[in-house]
Amino acid sequence: MLDQSASAQTWIGVSYKLSEKKDGKKPILKSIRLSSKLSLEYVEQGDSLGTPVLFLHGYSDSWHSYESVLPLLPNNIHAFVISQRGHGNSSCPSKGYTMTHFANDIAGFVKKLKLGPVIIVGHSMGGTVAQRFVIDHPELVKGFVLVGSFANYNNEVIAELYKDVLKLTDPVDRSFVTEFQKSCIAKPIPEKSFNIYVNESLKLPARIWKSVLTELLPVDYTTELKKINKPALILWGDSDAIVHQKDQDMLVKAIQNSRLVVYKGVGHSMQWEEPGRFAKDLVEFIDSINNP
Repeated sequence: MLDQSASAQTWIGVSYKLSEKKDGKKPILKSIRLSSKLSLEYVEQGDSLGTPVLFLHGYSDSWHSYESVLPLLPNNIHAFVISQRGHGNSSCPSKGYTMTHFANDIAGFVKKLKLGPVIIVGHSMGGTVAQRFVIDHPELVKGFVLVGSFANYNNEVIAELYKDVLKLTDPVDRSFVTEFQKSCIAKPIPEKSFNIYVNESLKLPARIWKSVLTELLPVDYTTELKKINKPALILWGDSDAIVHQKDQDMLVKAIQNSRLVVYKGVGHSMQWEEPGRFAKDLVEFIDSINNP
């Protein structure tokens, strides 16, 4: 469902010439080379003395996934929006697409920039990476937010998607990507933004689509999450056609210090559909951690 109104959402270009914030701070597009020799593209915004918050996108997306949220964040949030390995304009290694690889990249990012404990926000696949990161690197975590996140990938929608992904060849067909991204929304979003999301997904060669989803299928971290006692916010739209209510119930049960917030009538990508509410809920969660 697309909204073709130009006024529906402010578009932020990569150069950010159109996105200056009232406080004068502009998001900056950067790249970092990790000790693993992997390069990650990311956007940084906010006061360097503010709370470090890392944003992780979903399957086939990039840092653009949070683009509409950035101008809504206060300056005291030091935001880092990362394009993960194999996605966007980040390095695309020939192998290494387990959730441990993804989580270790984020740990390397935090350590190289000396950010200290961070709040990590993960959407969909990014939520799975966030879970692995919290389990493996709890000393680097202040709190975490799971957005449209899976408890496991044992559902019929993913099974059908996997069958289609295994058939992909290069170049990946635009109609496949368009339908995939349409399945992630239940409410209208700006057409220009939707096209950006499609174009970012088209950057992935077929082998990355296959490798990442193959590694996701057996994932279930609910047992390991029971040992985690970090504050967690779980956000889910009740019109999500990909991730189900049972996943949210399992996550709430597994994560002892968690709270579930349900967005009525919203689909899988709530940061696209409801960026204002998403930013508000995120800021309130961060404030609750900083000022218990």
